[in-house]
Amino acid sequence: MDAPQKSMIASQMRDLVGACKTGWHVLRRRGPSGIQFWFIALVIGIAAGFAAVLFRTGITFLQEAFYGTDNVRLIHSFAETLPWYVILAIPILGGLAVGLILSRFTSDGKVRSVAEVIEGAAMKDGRVEIKEGLASSAASMITLGTGGSTGREGPVVHLAAVISTWISNRLAADGITGRDLLGCAVAAAVSASFNAPIAGALFALEVVLRHFAVHAFAPIVIASVAGTVINRLAFGDITEFSLGEAGVLAFYVELPAFLLLGLLSGGVAVLMMRSIFWADDFGSYLQQRVRLHRALRPAIAGALLGGLAIFYPHIIGVGYETTSAALTGSLLLHEVVIFCILKVIAVAITMAGRMGGGVFSPSLMVGALLGLAFGLVATSIAPNISGSETLYALAGMGAVAAAVLGAPISTTLIVFELTGDWQTGLAVMVAVSMSTALSSRLVDRSFFLTQLERRNIHLAAGPQAYLLSMFRVANVLRTPEDARAAPDDAIWEAIEAGHTIDRNATLEQAMPIFEATNRQFLAVVTLGEEGEPPKIHGALFHVDALRAYNRALAATAAEEHS
Repeated sequence: MDAPQKSMIASQMRDLVGACKTGWHVLRRRGPSGIQFWFIALVIGIAAGFAAVLFRTGITFLQEAFYGTDNVRLIHSFAETLPWYVILAIPILGGLAVGLILSRFTSDGKVRSVAEVIEGAAMKDGRVEIKEGLASSAASMITLGTGGSTGREGPVVHLAAVISTWISNRLAADGITGRDLLGCAVAAAVSASFNAPIAGALFALEVVLRHFAVHAFAPIVIASVAGTVINRLAFGDITEFSLGEAGVLAFYVELPAFLLLGLLSGGVAVLMMRSIFWADDFGSYLQQRVRLHRALRPAIAGALLGGLAIFYPHIIGVGYETTSAALTGSLLLHEVVIFCILKVIAVAITMAGRMGGGVFSPSLMVGALLGLAFGLVATSIAPNISGSETLYALAGMGAVAAAVLGAPISTTLIVFELTGDWQTGLAVMVAVSMSTALSSRLVDRSFFLTQLERRNIHLAAGPQAYLLSMFRVANVLRTPEDARAAPDDAIWEAIEAGHTIDRNATLEQAMPIFEATNRQFLAVVTLGEEGEPPKIHGALFHVDALRAYNRALAATAAEEHS
């Protein structure tokens, strides 16, 4: 090759590198355009899909190492063959490892899951904690691999959110873009976990973003499909559960039974959620009372799980084997009732022990068992007008899961996609509608939103309830140098009347004071030591607080309807 050709090629390469650098700077400065965003959504979908597959593979590896089987569906059958002391020891060792990880890498020793992703979407521009999220994923993988009685979807969703957060930070994405990228990651994670692309996309919109804006739909669908493709390349195009026989519904005549099952499922879902919260409160009280190091809390929960698993290994892990047995009607009535109660107890122990994992798979198992129990009774009372008892198991599975997640649309579709049976839609929808109608009035709409409400994060009531908490007084006040500042004598008058607020407070704390005092402004101060005058930072005007709140509401409405 002669010198002019080499020089031309070198010049073209320099131009190409320069164009790439320019494109990257434009992408970071101005954000991605529509087509660029779709390509980024595809990348996130592929990355989240691989994350879900690796997480699932990690659980399988640990289960094979500890329990001697690489088949997650048959784990309790293999556990039955192990000595009792091995069954007891495995969850304890897993709990010790989880406790050490969470104690080292989180400030509070708690696992991050779907609730934190919802909070990140609503209040943190689509971001979640990265270091804590990675630690939580590792802890949840160990929990599920060593006998923890939870599900894998929560950790996978948060792990995908960590990926989208990293990308959003690299792009310096604004709030709308960050939330959309988060939705893409969540959709891909759910679809890759359950081989359910339609439900994955709707889950991201219904549960995480909590709106169905048109601008977010296309990229989220792209990411969801990408996640599903990764799942099918790794595990094949198979459904998670197989039904023994197609459900038969005696239309109209049998529908009242499914209405009743829906109400019963809603009540059981509420009981399951409250059991987890009660157990968590009791565990925290006990930990504080005996001054137990937080790293040991998961190990104690592991000991309780191991002791329970000695007699009932059905509680170990995600519970696919027992769920499949319920959906095929392979269990007796007394077995169904016992397994249902024990699963609720096991989930409460695992979650209260801060061991990690999600609640979706356990709710599927509890719902399938509840539905089968209901179906066995219903078909024995009226055998001539009843369909298969397995149809009740399917409807119960969807009804309990929908009530726990607060996601009737996506859960109904997940049930269809998990089983591959699209002929029983009416029964499932009737049961799901009744269960969510009941449970949403007894808890704060869902398990995740109730978790956040217990931390005084009010997302369940909508933007009007939580937007005020996002504004610090320090960012809205008028300083003494401001041309529109309050007069000094008026500020001191407010201080003497006790109408003050700290500069680090939020507008959520300020608005009730305005309502109670009917003042135009509050003095923003930092109180000094006894005998020292307060340090004055300025004044927070009621009109400024309302203006900031109104702008935030308008921006939220514009995003949700765009």
